[in-house]
Amino acid sequence: MRTGTRSSVFAFSLSLCALLTFSNLAYGAAPDNTDADFNGRWDIAVQKTPADKAWWLEVSGAETGTPKGKFVGFPGGDTNTIEDISISDHVLHWTWHGKNGRPDLFYEAKYANGDLDGQMTSPNAEPVKFTGYRAPVIRDHDDGTWRKGESVTLFDGKDLAGWTSLEPGANLGWTVEDGFLKSTGHAANLITDGRYWNFILHAEYNVAKGSNSGIGLRGRYEVQIQDDYGKPVESHINGALYSRIKPLVNASKLAGEWQTVDIRLVGRDVSVTLNGRPIIVKQPIDGLTAIAFSPFEAEPGSIELQGDHGPVEFRNLVLTPLYKQQNR
Repeated sequence: MRTGTRSSVFAFSLSLCALLTFSNLAYGAAPDNTDADFNGRWDIAVQKTPADKAWWLEVSGAETGTPKGKFVGFPGGDTNTIEDISISDHVLHWTWHGKNGRPDLFYEAKYANGDLDGQMTSPNAEPVKFTGYRAPVIRDHDDGTWRKGESVTLFDGKDLAGWTSLEPGANLGWTVEDGFLKSTGHAANLITDGRYWNFILHAEYNVAKGSNSGIGLRGRYEVQIQDDYGKPVESHINGALYSRIKPLVNASKLAGEWQTVDIRLVGRDVSVTLNGRPIIVKQPIDGLTAIAFSPFEAEPGSIELQGDHGPVEFRNLVLTPLYKQQNR
């Protein structure tokens, strides 16, 4: 073949490649998935009935061949570092190794159309399917530009109006006596019918000796309630943002005494004042905690009261919405 002909063919090939590339871009053809797609934080909807749990996953270094991960969803619900995690054939695998007679739990997830499509399996149990949604960017911050709205009384001291069980049909286990909302310690979690976004929540509670409870914010983030007067400060004590943010000090009172907590939540920024002492000040929440049942972080959510970890009483539950201050 003559040189001129080879040059013409080569030029034609380049033009055809350019045309095909332009065509793919023009019609929105997506590039092949890569392992790096798994990186980031994921809010996980668990497809089970009742829908009383949501999980959270963080993956980094997926493209390196040695990924790292954190997970909220193992038994106990801590923010656990995943010790056994890998990717093969663009499928993410991780394992929780059972302890004290508990079975191993095996998780796998595929990346599809921007989400994670996965399932959990374990011996002698049906698979549990789940869907992971990339955690949204929330632009609200506690920056001094928020004003108080009209306060809402969540519990009137008379009955459970405005509250429902997280598990329909479950034994409620809560009573109203002498103006107090009381859990037997084996009660279903209660959630408000109302859904809230940015707010200040005032609550008073009395936790029994050796007992614990929790307050769920938007059905996603738990402020711990626990009998732990005098214990060292860590991320599970009274007033902590459970397993994520430890208080500055242990401001707890003795079990059997009434305690007061004021919680301010703007976007993911949380502040907690316990018994008049600021113990968490405008700290960012990385993601869901064990109490979570609603994974959609960009949406308003319920206030939740935990009732199955021991006796606890509540009174004076008042929520004050926060709204963006408008410039005049």
